[in-house]
Amino acid sequence: MTNKLWGGRFKKKIDPQFFQFQKSIDYDYLLAEYDIYHSLIHVIALNKSEILTDSECDRLLKALCEILKEVQTGGFKPNNSAEDIHSDIQQRVDKKIGKLSDKLHTLRSRNDQIAFDVKWFCFSSAVMVLEGLSSLIESFSVLSDKYPKSFMVGYTHLQRAQVVTFSNYLCAYSEMFKRDCLRLDNYVKSLTASIGSGALAGSAIDKKCYAQALKELLGKFSKDSLNVGPVLNSMDNVASRDFVVQFLSYLAIIQMNISRFSEDAILYSSKEFNFFDLPEEFCTGSSLMPHKKNPDFFELARGYSGPVYGNLVSILTTMKALPLTYNRDMQLDKQPLFSSFEIVRDEIAILSRLVPGITLKEDNINRALLDEMLYATELAEYLVSCGVAFKDAHEAIGKLIRYSQDKKIQIKDLSDEVLTKFHNKLVKKEIIKIFSPEWAVRSKKSLP
Repeated sequence: MTNKLWGGRFKKKIDPQFFQFQKSIDYDYLLAEYDIYHSLIHVIALNKSEILTDSECDRLLKALCEILKEVQTGGFKPNNSAEDIHSDIQQRVDKKIGKLSDKLHTLRSRNDQIAFDVKWFCFSSAVMVLEGLSSLIESFSVLSDKYPKSFMVGYTHLQRAQVVTFSNYLCAYSEMFKRDCLRLDNYVKSLTASIGSGALAGSAIDKKCYAQALKELLGKFSKDSLNVGPVLNSMDNVASRDFVVQFLSYLAIIQMNISRFSEDAILYSSKEFNFFDLPEEFCTGSSLMPHKKNPDFFELARGYSGPVYGNLVSILTTMKALPLTYNRDMQLDKQPLFSSFEIVRDEIAILSRLVPGITLKEDNINRALLDEMLYATELAEYLVSCGVAFKDAHEAIGKLIRYSQDKKIQIKDLSDEVLTKFHNKLVKKEIIKIFSPEWAVRSKKSLP
């Protein structure tokens, strides 16, 4: 077992089982890149404070940059005997430059490091999700362009309601995901990481030294750099994880929107609806039934709503009664955060490739569009255009529909003599024109 950053106060060695229980390297290694960013800033600030000589600063920076390159090129493998990512990186620096590595942690706390690391992870992850959502929105446009003149049955309460265009249907989901983009874009712009909190009370390093270090380094880390500045309130910085809760809430909303489209795809690809044919490469078969083509991606995406929602509730529950400032409970923010991000990221990537491959079964949809009930609202609106009060029009058409259903006769097959019993403005030649998807869609004036 390697030496710990905090071992001086203790006479006894840590219990091995407790060490395994409390360590976080198994998952917080994902923060390695951001933890190195923190160390680079900190080392330069120590140099500006004249705690490190120029030579010491250069050697530490060189060692850290070598480790950073390993991380960015995929060569970094976490040391499972380390307690956490901070200890792991400290030990790697020690192997490269020896005793000088002991100065790396001068005047800083892991409390400050982890707040910085997690905030940058949230920033980078949000940027990645934003990019994925842009591709997903484009995939809906691609599918819409394949069927520019197609219609779709619109539902409320999962009951046939009115005729809509297929493009209008797809645009509904595009609008949902555009709002997700807007939320994430605002989130990314609002994030600012701080440095210099110490454990909770601040650092002995002058904030001007941190500012100088940031000026030298920021913009060199990656193409998408988070705003970083000297800490405003040290206690708030190490104690708060509201930015994690916020990101998880946005991921949960995205997950909800993905799940809703998944439910549609599952229903519309079933034989009961038979409106969609899903691309085979995203479906699976049955181990027993040779005929099955199961919409497994959509079922899994719908099912992952539970873990993603649970991750949000988990962090809210962890944070709800923690006294200021840092508490070890907060270590448990990372696994839910990583999990939700990875789930949503992967779903978006797969869905972006799947959506353009959906085939619309237009013959089946067109048969469904023969249902006269889909045009009941348009019939009432026709009477309104003739000067009839909507309440009276609604009642007249309702009675007409009930008569048609009871007699098992199509409305368009009723004679003028029968139709005028429900209202004297109901004329067969006008009604027949209304019973078409083109007329129903064209009658809506409020849409672009």
